[in-house]
Amino acid sequence: MEIAGGAFATLYLAFGWVHQAAHILGQVDLGAVAIRSQLGGLLGAMQRHRDAVGDLGSGVDHFLKVSRSYWPGLFACYDTSDLPRTNNDLEQAFGSHRYHERRACGRKGASPSLVLRGSARLIAALASRTREVSAADLAAADPEKWKRLRAELEERRLRRVDRRRFRRDHDSYLKDLETKLIQSRLPA
Repeated sequence: MEIAGGAFATLYLAFGWVHQAAHILGQVDLGAVAIRSQLGGLLGAMQRHRDAVGDLGSGVDHFLKVSRSYWPGLFACYDTSDLPRTNNDLEQAFGSHRYHERRACGRKGASPSLVLRGSARLIAALASRTREVSAADLAAADPEKWKRLRAELEERRLRRVDRRRFRRDHDSYLKDLETKLIQSRLPA
């Protein structure tokens, strides 16, 4: 009976650490510095007292390793308002966009334009749901960033057009490529 009681005590201790970490990360009213400090203290205590959990030490090591790997990006949501804190919150935001898009166009799958222009459309859709966007917000945008984004989206569109041309008539597509290559080698 002593073994079972000792095993339960180590399980209770390890579960308490994980529960305390969840509680620390769940505090939305504190800033990133306070959360980072509290969680860092808990992880340090877990490392120092790892031997107290016996066979569960490998689980504690894994928890510490994963926490260290996520550490650089773990606290951004505490200083940025309206940023989803968990994967579930983020997935809900994407699911909401998918639902509204399906409702607007009647498609079951993602529209090709969402795949092609998703980096701009999804951010714009999520931003417009959280607050009203004014003309002043649009005027404050950086024109150079806007031009770079437009060029990137246009490059994606052209690659997609090329893939479609290749699938439809690969012989003429390859012949056009060969002609362009020969012309590029000729002296001007």
